[in-house]
Amino acid sequence: MEESSCSTNLPPWLESLLSEKFYNACIIHQDAKKNEKNIFCLDCCEGICPHCLTPHGSHRLLQIRRYVYHDVIRVGDAEKLMDCSYVQSYTTNSAKVVFLNPRPQTRACRNINNGCISCDRALQDPYLFCSIFCKISHILRSEGMMSEYLHDCEVLTLPELGFDDGLMTPDSVLEPFISLRTSSGSSASCGAPGGGFDCRTIASTATTEIVRKKRSSKSAIRAAACLPVNSQPSELLGNRRKGVPRRSPFH
Repeated sequence: MEESSCSTNLPPWLESLLSEKFYNACIIHQDAKKNEKNIFCLDCCEGICPHCLTPHGSHRLLQIRRYVYHDVIRVGDAEKLMDCSYVQSYTTNSAKVVFLNPRPQTRACRNINNGCISCDRALQDPYLFCSIFCKISHILRSEGMMSEYLHDCEVLTLPELGFDDGLMTPDSVLEPFISLRTSSGSSASCGAPGGGFDCRTIASTATTEIVRKKRSSKSAIRAAACLPVNSQPSELLGNRRKGVPRRSPFH
């Protein structure tokens, strides 16, 4: 944690979780394939790779995932450990996740309707924090302790024996989906978890069609401009014959 004066009020596993550098190569298994540290052991307070699982078989294990190049955990796992209410969640690969730490911002946010209380990152309503770190920092500043927000979790296992590598997104930056719910709880708009459409994808498709039509129109205009100005249809050119010469009468 950045605030060293408050970090002593955190349990060791939580402080280690937020400060660990995941997806670096495991020192013990440097020559092995898929040796990225994408698992956190709460009992040992350290990040491990899949090849380190044997000695940690009976420990509480948390899978760390990557979303837009930053560490995230599943909301279902996070809620077993702490209160994650009002933390902005994201849906990707059919999984709902939250960021562990705040992401760096390239520019200052201006004229935003709703922003993170800790770092001012733009958020959707009614969220107040962009990451678990930001919520913890706010609680420590305002209340000085986290005990009321932590849950007793005696068992925490990986999803499956052959869990995926946690790389959840392609090389493009993804923004949160917009979800509008009806009174029945079904998705009434785009981006709802478990179904729906991505508004940005629809807008991108429409823009692509417009650009394609404009390019086709421009190509037709250029083709017409390349024709000679005095060109005439071929059927008219074929009927052009020189007339019989006529002379004026002699007087």
